[in-house]
Amino acid sequence: MYVDHLLNDESLGLRLLWAEEPQLRQEISGVTATDLEDPARFVRPGEVVLSGLVWWSREDGADRAERFVSALSTAGAAVLLAGEETHGAVPDDLVTACRRHGLPVAAVPAHIMFRAITDTVYLRQWGELSRLQALPGAVRGRLNRLLAREEGPAAVVEAAFAHLGRVRAYVLTASGRTVAATEGADPVPAHEAAALVEGAAGVTVPVDCETVSPYERWYLHLPEADDAPPRMLREVAEVLARCQESQARRGAAEQQAADELGALLALPAGAELPSLQAALRVRGLEGEGLHRVIVAEAAAAGSGSADRTGVAVPAEGALAEAVAHLDPAHAVVGRLPDGTAFAVLREGAQDPTPGTAAARGRGARSGKGAEDGTRDTGGPGRRTATAGRSATGAASDLPAVWALLSAAEPAVALHGGTGRADSAEGLNGALAQARYALASARTTSPEASALIDAASLTGLGTLLTGIPAEVRTAFSRTVLGPLFEAGNASFAALLETLEIFLACDGSWSRTAEALHLHVNTVHYRVQRVEHFTGRDLSSLYDRLDLRAALLCRPRRPARP
Repeated sequence: MYVDHLLNDESLGLRLLWAEEPQLRQEISGVTATDLEDPARFVRPGEVVLSGLVWWSREDGADRAERFVSALSTAGAAVLLAGEETHGAVPDDLVTACRRHGLPVAAVPAHIMFRAITDTVYLRQWGELSRLQALPGAVRGRLNRLLAREEGPAAVVEAAFAHLGRVRAYVLTASGRTVAATEGADPVPAHEAAALVEGAAGVTVPVDCETVSPYERWYLHLPEADDAPPRMLREVAEVLARCQESQARRGAAEQQAADELGALLALPAGAELPSLQAALRVRGLEGEGLHRVIVAEAAAAGSGSADRTGVAVPAEGALAEAVAHLDPAHAVVGRLPDGTAFAVLREGAQDPTPGTAAARGRGARSGKGAEDGTRDTGGPGRRTATAGRSATGAASDLPAVWALLSAAEPAVALHGGTGRADSAEGLNGALAQARYALASARTTSPEASALIDAASLTGLGTLLTGIPAEVRTAFSRTVLGPLFEAGNASFAALLETLEIFLACDGSWSRTAEALHLHVNTVHYRVQRVEHFTGRDLSSLYDRLDLRAALLCRPRRPARP
């Protein structure tokens, strides 16, 4: 299928805005829908790119359009199809940028769904694939039967490559989790698998499922590029996309129950305890033993509110992927009443039923028994052939998993906080711990991903980071008085002296030595500090107040 074939399809009503004749004869390899401002890593050569232009704004439209189109051109996109629904028309800035980079661009009418375009392309390609026999008819029929029975990716990938012999094939996520693999394929450590997704070796084909977050998106990977033809890999990836969409629908059916658990956790400690215990029992999380609560938020690095598309970042998807890395047989992922993503993991317990996944909510997307006797359990297609898997040690792996998630989406600041409880009675308190640790993560690392355990807040400095910024600022301003606004040199010198004096445990001589001052000068400055703050620096309590006030001061940007 070529670009002009797609543009001439009258049922789609596409309107060409700019192209040169030779470009219209370029062959289409696939379709990618994106509203990322820099989508280069997700676009493959020859693909049609669909964009709703959510990332574009009038204020800096030309610059945004230049970055977006430059990324598509670098990736080798065949044509850009821009939706008219968001802005009423395709901005001139975008057309100009496409002309400058030699990228064909066409407008998609507001009433045309992107899915209609995707279906048109892939139905045409599937027809061509059938003629070229990318997959034997018998294999294609078996794959369709597996999908009809809602089998998981393990069964799909095994059936897709069985006729080729001992082909090694993997279904991976961007953070390096192995979702499924053919029989005999060697295990791949997560950090190595993440590099494979980025193209370190072999061949990788993205699985385009629109209903999952970037963290959960699957990738079909073959270590040996010559083991299967490209057209066959694209067809298998399409089957896997349908498989993942089916799992996402089944997970969505349990989402309400997960959110109801979140509502119970958000209540005051002890409130509705029988209901909480019942909800945990249904999800296989009831009982004694360590329970861990995780909360998470995500935003574009430096923005504090949205990702690169200008819409909410899928923190819930990040948690679902983290849980799938760890122990999805004993976990639930959902949303709290205020929209914050949360997860509860029960550690140190065995699966109640051999081969049964007990994960619920977004993380529960297990397939039915596969034809090869394996199961896809615990999360988006997690495959296991063992029963009674222990959750012990899952918590110690969480920081490593968080680092993998952060690397998978480097432009997103993924913040997380964790709390602990020994039983269901303490889960409300564990959630409060996790929320506090999340606030600390945002404070200490506002523009980069960070995960903080409430148990690690063992000092005054770390403890204060969980207090809301407005409260910290008000406290600092009240305690420091006029010194808070250190806008002149003398106040700045007094603050520096106060900091060094407290750091030196109130030692006059060590403070004088550190500041290269006479001891009398230090005495004078400390007296001035006491005058302006009304505090007595010979008092331990006043010293603690002043130390806390210094720690609570807002961070000031460094001078250029």
